Amino acid sequence: MRLLPLFSAFLLLSGCSANWGWYVVNPATPQGYNNLKFMLSGLAYTVQLSATAIAISIVVGLLVALPGLSPNKWLRGMSRAYVEVVRAVPILVLILWVYYGLPPVTGITIGVFWAGVIALALSDSAFQAEIFRAGIQSIARGQYEAAYSVSLGYVDTMRYVILPQAIRRILPALGNQLVYMLKMSSLVSVIGMQELTRKANELVVSEYRPLEIYTVLVLEYLVLILIVSAGVRWLERRLQADERG
Repeated sequence: MRLLPLFSAFLLLSGCSANWGWYVVNPATPQGYNNLKFMLSGLAYTVQLSATAIAISIVVGLLVALPGLSPNKWLRGMSRAYVEVVRAVPILVLILWVYYGLPPVTGITIGVFWAGVIALALSDSAFQAEIFRAGIQSIARGQYEAAYSVSLGYVDTMRYVILPQAIRRILPALGNQLVYMLKMSSLVSVIGMQELTRKANELVVSEYRPLEIYTVLVLEYLVLILIVSAGVRWLERRLQADERG
């Protein structure tokens, strides 16, 4: 709240230039306040879209990574093929294909939210698979042998012994992927998703002040990602403290 008067003062001083129109995002004026409120109304969609997509991509990535660790060469080949094919497709192209191409193929109508979730999750799952594969491979072989010595099966070994340790090691990478997902969610605006970027684009059309509006958009993403990064670091410290305890 202390930053609000400073922000308002900055906008008022900046607005003295004939070429600048910071008044359109100045919270001290009714117009600026309404514009900022309109832009921030897309925040919930951005967070929901990113959180849903990252949750699905983690599950899919793990399911893709496990066959990649199998001694069976066919399973390893299928896992590798999935990763290479999905990573080769630009995420914007994937979003457009899911939204415009998947309904005719499946006969199912997909809304913009779920089209964005499917595209983002599918794209990110390939990266998640590689992260999980590297994390699981980093666990010492002795951990498997210890689990088998107490008669734990493969599923229980992964669930209770290997994955908890692997997740601690790959948490920074998972946090990076969440940040990546938040940034890539802006591309879903091309199919009409009413998230932060779409709201800013609509406001630019009505106000025709791209510099000022997109500057606020940059700040919105900056603050959001800084908060997420701080949360990931806190979780890392918490897990490390639990492990030492």
